[in-house]
Amino acid sequence: MGLISAVATAPTPALDERDRALLETIRNGLPLVAKPYAAIAAALGMSEREVTERLQALLGNGVIKRFGIVVRHHELGYGANAMVVWDVPDARVARLGRRMAMFDFVTLCYRRARSLPAWRYNLYCMIHGRDRAAAEANIAKLIEACDLRTVPHAVLFSRRRFKQCGASYRDQPTGNIKHGRGR
Repeated sequence: MGLISAVATAPTPALDERDRALLETIRNGLPLVAKPYAAIAAALGMSEREVTERLQALLGNGVIKRFGIVVRHHELGYGANAMVVWDVPDARVARLGRRMAMFDFVTLCYRRARSLPAWRYNLYCMIHGRDRAAAEANIAKLIEACDLRTVPHAVLFSRRRFKQCGASYRDQPTGNIKHGRGR
């Protein structure tokens, strides 16, 4: 399910009724169909082009901060997931992160600042597998393919599953969109 989040960091432009309806329609995610924007358009009496143009405008003016996706890996048959954290020289992080992200079993790859002295890791990637052994095999493939044998890392397997959801929205009298956490 594609989810959105919005943060009003600057004065939010006034929204018309069609923008409000669009935001309400996508509040809980995009429909899981081959053409989600066409489905939204049909539900709102708009063209698919109008929906995408309005979304681009809402992204451009900061009403919508970003689009993101929540991968519900268990529903897709993946029973194990591991966050692998790496202590990569800063000069190599961007190049290595792009390379790691190209592997189909890496579903998330990003850089974070170290928190020394307690936490030395600066590159994170999420790896899923049908089971723990499959995830470990994928980690081994990544280490070999990216020449990471000497790079310090830790493998953090999930022990608990948390519900993931996008932002919720409350329309204020001023027309501003506020960011909410969960529901």
